[in-house]
Amino acid sequence: MKLLTVNFLTCAVKACRSSAASFPLHFQDAEVEQREMDYNPTFLANILPRLEWDAIITVAAELGFTNVPATKPDGNPETEEEQQMMRNLHTLLLETEVMEGKMVCGNCGHEYRIKEGIANFLLPNHLGKLYSEPS
Repeated sequence: MKLLTVNFLTCAVKACRSSAASFPLHFQDAEVEQREMDYNPTFLANILPRLEWDAIITVAAELGFTNVPATKPDGNPETEEEQQMMRNLHTLLLETEVMEGKMVCGNCGHEYRIKEGIANFLLPNHLGKLYSEPS
């Protein structure tokens, strides 16, 4: 599961949909791999406006990546330093994959297992009923 993907995921439990604590999901016991791919500055510039930056910072820090800038870059690097920062973001968001572990909801504590890079978001029937809002 690429780190970029986590920015678009929230807890699947119905009661968590209205809770800010259900996003982002938090990694635990994560095994991380980096798979090199061609640098794509156009894709990165186009995806940056769609990212919830505070969530990126939180998830990156949980995985030990502390060099994420405090403010979201605009995607148009002008200096060599800004270009290097964009390359670092490319590495973090697109080349970094969580292969094993779990993601945990900050609201209800439900754990989503990750196995071979794929997160399991299927909820058992009893959990969906247990946490659903009354009709």
